[in-house]
Amino acid sequence: MKSILEFIKKEFLQFKRDPRMFALILLAPVIQLTFLGFAANLDVDFVRTIVFDQDKSAESRNFVAKFSSSGYFKIEKYVYTYDEITKEIDDGSALLALVIPTDFEKNIIRRRTASVQAIINGSDGNTAGIAAGYVQNIVSNYSQKIILDFINKSGIKFKSASTISPETRVWYNPELRTRNFMVPGIVGLLLSLITLILTSLAVVKEKEIGTMEQLIVTPLKPYQMIIGKLVPFVVLSFAAVIIILTSMWFIFGIPVKGDIWFLFLSSFLYILSTLGLGLFVSTISKTQQQAMMISIFAVMMPMIFLSGFAFPIENMPKSIQTISYIIPLRYFNEIIRGVILKGLGITDLWFNALLLFVMGVMILIFSSLRFKSRLE
Repeated sequence: MKSILEFIKKEFLQFKRDPRMFALILLAPVIQLTFLGFAANLDVDFVRTIVFDQDKSAESRNFVAKFSSSGYFKIEKYVYTYDEITKEIDDGSALLALVIPTDFEKNIIRRRTASVQAIINGSDGNTAGIAAGYVQNIVSNYSQKIILDFINKSGIKFKSASTISPETRVWYNPELRTRNFMVPGIVGLLLSLITLILTSLAVVKEKEIGTMEQLIVTPLKPYQMIIGKLVPFVVLSFAAVIIILTSMWFIFGIPVKGDIWFLFLSSFLYILSTLGLGLFVSTISKTQQQAMMISIFAVMMPMIFLSGFAFPIENMPKSIQTISYIIPLRYFNEIIRGVILKGLGITDLWFNALLLFVMGVMILIFSSLRFKSRLE
């Protein structure tokens, strides 16, 4: 036990001699959380719109005014040809083009169906879908207003029929802000970066500078060396978790609603997996550059894409969904989002925590055995 404590002390002294390591572990996550938190936003606050009004009537102006007054559409300019529409949408100056035909007001007066063309840049399907929903809502409300105005002016006695009025209540994220969903996932992503990459780099660095050979000839046993290597990263990772959660609260106003002690426990279980993966990467890497490339492209990228961090797992093909079950970050994302957003605890998420524990222990044991064999 004394040997392990001395080895751990040696690791912390090594960190102390490298202030860049402390900055990378304790300051970089706050900076990354800030930038990623503000950048990871799929909300459509306003739609850049251009108008091709061929009718130039009072009715067409009222119709366009409904868009500009809604708060969702920003009328950038009026155009006069389809070529201008193509140019504005191609260069990204506009997301939506409204084309009002010459007989728009005439058809409304004659109680005919008035057609309006909405051209949407569909390069980004998510944004285009939201914009199309905004357009549909405004057009539907405008059509209802025309019908009601006609009924009132004609003096027709209208008996109201039974209707269904939905009362929508949004739980957990009432403002429907995607940032509230993405930022907790970023916490798990940053924790992965800190533990996985830095662990692999630290071990490979020992090989490069030649100190690994010196450690091998010492009386330290392989398991003592492994524990001494991993414990400092566990401590620093918990410090990073506290800093990240505090920054998330102060910067984005997202508090932890659920059991924070269960969140810390789950973080520890997840750290077992990432430390094990970092240790495994160190056994197959000869240089720090190799360790960095393998950590990012062979481990981190699949974890990001298949964990539900950015893309819903339910929308993936069945074969990809099956692969996602072996991704530890999938279960940690469910836990951290459930605790932070929904206020859940161990009674609701114990199965995810159990899976994290099993996966973490298996990965860590396998990586430790491989690391031990390399030492011997």
